[in-house]
Amino acid sequence: MTTQLTRVAEKAKTDRKLRFTSLAHLLTPQFLAETWRMLNKKGAPGVDGETVEQYETNLEERVQDLHARLRGKRYHAPPVRRVEIPKGDGTGRGRLLGIPTIEDRLLQAAVARILTAVYEPLFLECSYGYRPKRSAHDAVRQVRQHLVVHNVMQIYEADIRSYFDRVNHDWLRRMLRERITDPVLLRLIDKWLRAGVMDHGLKRQTESGVPQGGPISCVLSNVYLHYVLDLWFEKRVKPACRGAAYVVRFVDDFVGCFQYKEDADRFGAQLPERFRKFQIELAEEKTRRVMFGRFAKERLAGTGRKPETFEFLGFRHICGTDRHGNFAVIRLPRPKSCRRFLDHVKGWLKEHSHWKVRDQRQQLSAMLRGFYQYYALPHCGLKLSGIHGEVLRQWRRTLQRRSQRSKTHWSYLTKKDWFKLPTPRSLHPTV
Repeated sequence: MTTQLTRVAEKAKTDRKLRFTSLAHLLTPQFLAETWRMLNKKGAPGVDGETVEQYETNLEERVQDLHARLRGKRYHAPPVRRVEIPKGDGTGRGRLLGIPTIEDRLLQAAVARILTAVYEPLFLECSYGYRPKRSAHDAVRQVRQHLVVHNVMQIYEADIRSYFDRVNHDWLRRMLRERITDPVLLRLIDKWLRAGVMDHGLKRQTESGVPQGGPISCVLSNVYLHYVLDLWFEKRVKPACRGAAYVVRFVDDFVGCFQYKEDADRFGAQLPERFRKFQIELAEEKTRRVMFGRFAKERLAGTGRKPETFEFLGFRHICGTDRHGNFAVIRLPRPKSCRRFLDHVKGWLKEHSHWKVRDQRQQLSAMLRGFYQYYALPHCGLKLSGIHGEVLRQWRRTLQRRSQRSKTHWSYLTKKDWFKLPTPRSLHPTV
């Protein structure tokens, strides 16, 4: 981090009511070059078709030119390229992403660094998404902490419908002005909000939303829900609760944890009205209150019923016991996540069925390691072993189709080193 950006972060931390009047001067050629070194270079090209490699060939000149256009107020934000990726939830609907140009991605990332320095001291502990030194595993761990340590018996599971497409620009501008009054930086952000999208060769203006896919959208989405949800919960909802109350949020995914049913129901009744004020809404079919936790398990023990389950950040949470018979929160990969991964493996094998077997093994191993890296929590071993076995079966079926004479019976394949894939083990014992 540059010295000037460090000073901004220190001022933001020292004075939480300070409004920053001058930030655009941080966007120097050196700052942009530093941001480029930090940038993810695997992104797809935007509407201009320029790749990372092409932009990097004369990086110093491109950065100097970008800086000159910023200083001369000649920078124009190009529209983002709209792409749709499958959600894997069985609805047939995809997730819409906005892919900015490489140059736009660099500038957005630079501005996102500035916004992070300004807002990071302001964000509350309940927020985990797209923040330094915080991850989805930290959010899952915090939910478990509330359930195991605190007096929590009610979970409010919520889902925001198409959140990134519904962020209201007017409200977002008002929220930004609470902390930033630099007209150059605000005008630059406004250009990205009004840039529009290029969909099948046609440019379409957008009246709301932040393009999911650009570096700036991560920070802006956090700023929006900081004011809409986090502060409101901390200052209005929590003080009015009779018992313990917590919220854990990872970008637009969040759960409420409550001690008493009436507190959870009051939150559930107030939340839709709060969201409507800021032009976003809950997906009612995915929003519900469930009785969960060690107290819920004890209360239901005499009735023959079990506490319900809920899903958060790709994990299904289940009330269970550890090896000593004590209450434990069991987190397993949700069925949709497993099905999506196996469908992806099946599709890849179909497209690459004639690759050399050792090359297939290398790619399948990388896929499995990526899946394990996120889902290898305690208690997930049996489920992940099932995924491992299913990938082997899919691979074997692919090999069977290659030739009628191929040796594909299990007794032969299991003896071959090239048919071995990485097996799961717990990678996050403290989550």
